[in-house]
Amino acid sequence: MSEEKLYAVKNDEGKYWDFEDRDDFWELTYASCPTTYNELDAKDVIHDYGGHVVTLIEEPEKVVLTEEQAEIVEKARLSDIPATYISSRTDAYNGEESLLINAYVNGYTVEKEKKYNVKVPHVPFYYWKNLDGGLSVNDLVANDKYDAMKFTEAEIEYYGLQDCEKEEVTDDDD
Repeated sequence: MSEEKLYAVKNDEGKYWDFEDRDDFWELTYASCPTTYNELDAKDVIHDYGGHVVTLIEEPEKVVLTEEQAEIVEKARLSDIPATYISSRTDAYNGEESLLINAYVNGYTVEKEKKYNVKVPHVPFYYWKNLDGGLSVNDLVANDKYDAMKFTEAEIEYYGLQDCEKEEVTDDDD
């Protein structure tokens, strides 16, 4: 994370100091330059004109974790010593420990498992999952709307479809 910061000075009326014109506090939309990189400049404005410093820092990017890694981070939140909990459940040598500590501090998102439409070999059909857990075949065009046609890697292996052609489903609504 970058340690570079920007500073603004805001008064009690919710207006911001204009560091370009250095003449008054303005609504944020009217201030030509409401920020400065120089903390001393911001403190000088407070001394001379009042207000308070607002420090702006860049929000760190959230780490992308697997479901298992996210579970470790969530359990660490319940621990008395989160870093020790994370360390005891990860491999420090492959970088996982620092990844999970970063996720604990800066936040994370859980990686979505890829899903695929799986083609039946030699015919223009696709597999789909029955409610009873078996497989069926249809002649419909693969459609991302039907969950029964979406297979995870684990399901492809479970059903023995590893040698079949597959098309990744790009479903942003899952």
